Amino acid sequence: MAVPVVAAVVLLLVSWQVAVDGPLLGLDRSVRAAVRTAHREQPGTLLDHLGHALSDLGSSVPAIPVLLAAGALAAWRWRRADAAGRWWLPLPVAVLTAGLIPLLVVPAKAAFARPGPLGGPLTPGQWGWYPSGHTATASLSYGVAALLLVRVTGPRAARLLTAGAALLAVAVGAGLVWSDFHWLLDVVAGWCLAALVLWGAARWLPRPGGGGRRQASGSSLR
Repeated sequence: MAVPVVAAVVLLLVSWQVAVDGPLLGLDRSVRAAVRTAHREQPGTLLDHLGHALSDLGSSVPAIPVLLAAGALAAWRWRRADAAGRWWLPLPVAVLTAGLIPLLVVPAKAAFARPGPLGGPLTPGQWGWYPSGHTATASLSYGVAALLLVRVTGPRAARLLTAGAALLAVAVGAGLVWSDFHWLLDVVAGWCLAALVLWGAARWLPRPGGGGRRQASGSSLR
């Protein structure tokens, strides 16, 4: 239970601070100042290109195609494992996850209407920067993709998939902050949203061959 409790508390705290322009936002300004100092001390384009490339991993392309491909691959593997007639389950899970991301992120962006690090005012109809959509997209897409596949792989592959999904989520967040696309707390909120959804999915999603809730509770992503 630690994961959802911590994620929920952090998300509520950060959202409250963003809503009231609280003192915790000083962390955002400190991190941005440190990043800008690092830019000045390490001039050049290599790290900038890397930051942009990492940020792009949180775009709908490639994240959503990876998610859908993982759903199709998992369904094929589940069918081979004779998943009690539910071999098709990974496909709607992947599709529903792709549809859930904007439902979680867009209303929050519109409600908080937070300006980005560059400080420009929002134009009419423009969404805010909080929470980070790229972070949520990467964390949920790669996280659910891993969650579907770990149920049809061995322990070593499951560990690699889980670690890879976590690394991608962290890398996208770091790229967004480095590239001045998002405040740090925007990214933290995206991680927390994803953690809550992934925790629930890991508890609910069964493994091939039956066992349902009992086996799902033993997921490596709990």
